[in-house]
Formats: sequence, structure tokens, C-alpha cells
Amino acid sequence: MEPDLFTAAAEDRQEKDPAGSPLAVRMRPRTLDEVVGQQHLLKSGSPLRRLVGEGTGGPAGASSVILWGPPGTGKTTLAHVVSKATDKRFVELSAITAGVKEVRAVIDGARRASGGYGKETVLFLDEIHRFSKAQQDSLLPAVENRWVTLIAATTENPYFSVISPLLSRSLLLTLEPLTDDDLRGLLRRALDDDRGLKGTVTLAEDSEDHLLRIAGGDARRALTALEAAAGAALDKGEPRISLTTLEETVDRAAVKYDRDGDQHYDVASALIKSIRGSDVDAALHYLARMIEAGEDPRFIARRLMISASEDIGLADPNALSIAVAAAQAVAMIGFPEAALTLSHATIALALAPKSNAATTAIGAALDDVRKGLAGPVPPHLRDGHYKGAAKLGHAQGYVYPHDVPEGIAAQQYAPDALKDREYYTPTRHGGEARYADAVEWTRKHLGRRAP
Repeated sequence: MEPDLFTAAAEDRQEKDPAGSPLAVRMRPRTLDEVVGQQHLLKSGSPLRRLVGEGTGGPAGASSVILWGPPGTGKTTLAHVVSKATDKRFVELSAITAGVKEVRAVIDGARRASGGYGKETVLFLDEIHRFSKAQQDSLLPAVENRWVTLIAATTENPYFSVISPLLSRSLLLTLEPLTDDDLRGLLRRALDDDRGLKGTVTLAEDSEDHLLRIAGGDARRALTALEAAAGAALDKGEPRISLTTLEETVDRAAVKYDRDGDQHYDVASALIKSIRGSDVDAALHYLARMIEAGEDPRFIARRLMISASEDIGLADPNALSIAVAAAQAVAMIGFPEAALTLSHATIALALAPKSNAATTAIGAALDDVRKGLAGPVPPHLRDGHYKGAAKLGHAQGYVYPHDVPEGIAAQQYAPDALKDREYYTPTRHGGEARYADAVEWTRKHLGRRAP
């Protein structure tokens, strides 16, 4: 028996006893028009519209697609809609349990169906990133010759987890995390819809806000928590899901944190000031509050990058590299795993030696420029590559540092008005001590200090 996404037995049970299925399953869209979010992928003429048979396309057939997005954004839902709407043969495999043998069986069946009675096959492959290179290679002939139209789903960056030949033969469709408005509409529909909770309970406003926070853009998580809370409320005889009941059900306290209000800025400020003060435990506390409240991990990562330069600088030259790497990792993986990366960076920054010398240096330089202390560039430093530059005295007398002993040419670099200005005052904290020695040595060799 061929594997498929939704077996006949399961469908029959769901139709006879819909309450026996999870709320997230019952509320799955039946058409593309019912899909919440991802509207950028559902426009007229889009690959997904073509897969469900909207538009003939003439000789241009439907394209294979790779759906990339975080959990709960609708990858399996979109495959479900296609399976219901298309008149094509629909087969499902999971990379967790399937191997090359199962892939070849599907391809052989697709070729027989196509040759025997002209039936096209759509193959939904979930978790494609779990397939090895050899397993993905086994899909290439079928996709290349369109024996199957592939819908592959992955939560990992396909440029790292999917082989290039398969990527080049498919369209990459990126799913975005659902917005709070998307999830709010979904929750309200689930409360009232006959497939959902049928109006048996209502949801308090603060409970709805908390559900949105703990969902983190994941529709499945939001509906699962709603169903559990609704069950608890009905067991208590409560017609309304209170925040207390919701907290007891999901075992997560509602963090008092408004992402658009004072708490957003206060907690972010406390995180940075705790890092600056080298209190790693306080920093982790504020980080946890931001994570639990559903703060955008990219916002947190940006604040850490700023902190690395503002408060640490050259006292630990690796701090900025760690913060930048954390920001890149966060952008690739998202929550919940991004919490580990943010913790890693926060601990490293909090425990690093501190220096604000880079901050004060650029501040002082900017202050002088804003006061008008600039002046012309010394003639010997000006560009001398164009015709006529020599006649103007540009680049004349410039000493090439690589041609002199020790690689430092004692010549004036700053404009006349600033030739004795010193902006950078390094500390001797951590790695900045060696920069302090370097500054003293170079300034002396530039002739700006007595030997």
C-alpha cells in the first residue's frame, strides 16, 4: 500500500468524530483561500495555485517546490490543501522514516500511473533536510523528467541542507513566521467555528495576548495551547478562559512585557547595563524575560552587537565576532534554538573585560567635526592619480611607510587644525593593554611625542 499524507481511515474517523482529532488538525484550511498568512505565496498564478490546478499554463507544467520556514508556519497545511484540491495522484513520505527504497517505489509507481492512465503524481516529502546526499540524489531523475512534482518541506536553510542539483530543479518558497494578527484571527476562528470549539468558551483579552506570546508565530502551538486551556476552563465550569487558567494549563507565567511599550525598552536597557556591569546572572535574567515574552531574537542580537563595540571594544577583540556570529546564527535558526545562541553571546560579553575607549574616541572625533574642526587634507595625502595632480602639489612629498624602517613614516596625517589631537585613549583592561602599548609606540615614532 502506497503511503499518503492523510489515509482514508483517518479521514473517515475525522468525519465521523471530528472532536477526536486535535484542534490544530480540525482547523486545517480546506482551500488555499482559508490559509492564514503567507499571502506572498498565494497570489494568482503562483506555483501553489498551479499545483492545485488553478490555470492550465498550456505547455508549462506545475513546478516542483521546496517550502522553507519555521515550525507551525503552514508547510504541512499547504501540502494538505494541495492533496485535497488537486486531481493528481498524491503521495507522502517523511525523511525521518523513508529511504532510497521508498523513494524508488514512489517513482516507479508514478511512472506506471503516468504511462498507464495519464495520471500525474505529486510527492510531498517532509523534513527533506534529514535526507542524505545519496537519498536526495535518488529524487533527481524523477524531478528532472517530471515523473513527479515534488513538494519538499524543511525547517533548515535549504542552501545548506538540500543538494544544489535539486535546488536548481525546484522553486524555493520561503514561509514567514505568522504575525500576531494572523494568529489572532486563527484563534478567534477556532473558538467559533463548528470544526473548532463551537463557541463553548470565550477568550479573555489578556489570555489572547499571552497565547500570542507563547505561540511565537507557530499556529500549531497556538491552537494546541488554546485547546488545552479550553478543556481546563470547561472542566472548571468557566465560560471564559482566564489568564490564570491559561497559565496553569501551559505552565508558563505571563511575562509583563509590552514589546511596543516601556517594558520593551526598560528590559533591553537592563540587559545591556547588566552586561556592561559584568553581572552575568542579571544579564541572563533579562535575556530570559525577553525570550519568554516573545521578543524578536534579531532585536536582541542587534543590541548585543552594539554592546560588543560600545562597552568592550578592544579589551576583548573577539567580543564583536561572537556577537556578529550570534546574530547570523539567530537569523538562520530562530527560536527556540536561538535562545542557546543568545545565551552563549550574552555570557561571553558579560564576562569579557570592558573598555569604552572606542566609543569615546569616535565620540570625540565626531564632536570636533561637528564643531567645524576639519580643515583641508594635507597636500601630500591627496589623490595624485589623475592628470594635473602633480602641478597642484597633490601627493608630492608623501613617504610610503613600507619603504622606511619599522614601517612608520613620520609625516603629518591629520589636518593642520587637528595635528596634535589624540582621540583614542586605551585602557589596560584585557587585550586592550597591547593596544595601549602600540598607541604609545606609534605616536612616538610619528614624532608626536618626545622620545
